Amino acid sequence: MDILDQSTFLTSAIRARPLHSFLTGLGIAVGIAAVILLTSMGEGLQRYVLSEFTQFGTNLIAINPGKVNTMGTSLGVIGSERLLTIEDAQALRQVAGIEAAVPMVQGNVEIRAGNRTRRITAYGVGPEMDRAFRMQVQLGRFLPPDDPRSARAFVVLGQKVRHELFPRQNPLGERVLIGNQPVRVIGVMEPKGQILGYDMDDTVYIPAVRALDLFNRDGLMEIDVLYREGMQADEVVAAIKRVLLARHGQEDFTITTQQQMLDVLGSVLGMLTVAVGALGGISLLVGSVGIFTVMTIAVRERTAEIGLLRAIGATRSQILLMFLVEGTLLALLGGTAGLLFGLLCALVVKFFVPLIPFHTPWSFVVLAELLAITIGILASIMPARQAAMLDPLEALRSE
Repeated sequence: MDILDQSTFLTSAIRARPLHSFLTGLGIAVGIAAVILLTSMGEGLQRYVLSEFTQFGTNLIAINPGKVNTMGTSLGVIGSERLLTIEDAQALRQVAGIEAAVPMVQGNVEIRAGNRTRRITAYGVGPEMDRAFRMQVQLGRFLPPDDPRSARAFVVLGQKVRHELFPRQNPLGERVLIGNQPVRVIGVMEPKGQILGYDMDDTVYIPAVRALDLFNRDGLMEIDVLYREGMQADEVVAAIKRVLLARHGQEDFTITTQQQMLDVLGSVLGMLTVAVGALGGISLLVGSVGIFTVMTIAVRERTAEIGLLRAIGATRSQILLMFLVEGTLLALLGGTAGLLFGLLCALVVKFFVPLIPFHTPWSFVVLAELLAITIGILASIMPARQAAMLDPLEALRSE
């Protein structure tokens, strides 16, 4: 048998049993579609979360009070001999290579302007916060570089707060009441939107020392350090440790680099992508069982046909190859249909529910098709071998 005869035999066999062929390909199609949808969602979620973090840059270091213990949980302020202070942030600002050291305190508070009241999250920060976190001021200016221990009572509004409290007027120079503190509006931030569930527009920024007094706190919740591009994070961490150890006398703080956070997030989200892909793989397993069953039935139904092919000169290797190719072709067609259906579903979901992140790299497409081919080959091996080992005379007698 030449290649043309084998091809004719394969296509006629698939056309002769359209329902069997359709159901066989359907099992693989459902599996591939599920894998594409779930892994695309996992990959999209991973890219979304990482992009949310990296929009602040990758040269940031966070310092928190309390030392992480051997169990991997933070003791926080309970295990600290000394809290982080504004003076600590000032000392870190003097370290070579550090461009900004931002003290950070936050809490929920009520803000009032005239007869309008709103409950929001207020951040007590330093004057370099906008530069450190790549945020822009739309109106006015950010907090001025006052003495951090006696900063003036100024506030910078988020975009949503501005529209809620001053819907039809310029808020610059107006006085508002934050908690029990009267402050003057000196700026409005550009819209930032939500970042990992936090609405950055529904907030205000006040000097850290004012926030400590407002929330009745003795120490900072965090110090965020921005270091110069090109510097090694390990060198900056070592310098920070030296300064804080000299001030505190012991390592009662935790230092986390932006890269460490990204690495942890990347590994967790990567495992999530693999896990949801594995769920789709269950459908592929069902599809492979379908191919195995259909090909086994095909061998039994076409025993006489196989005997005739052997009688006219077809070798065992040719019979083996034909059945392998038939199973692989069914899996490939089903895989292609599932791939197209999965991509179509992803586009439809993305169009109607844009908040769900989807991303399908070309590597996923190629791997999905290779997976379908591999399943077709593996599921067809035993039926194909069974067909190749049939005795020609016994096969012909079965008619």
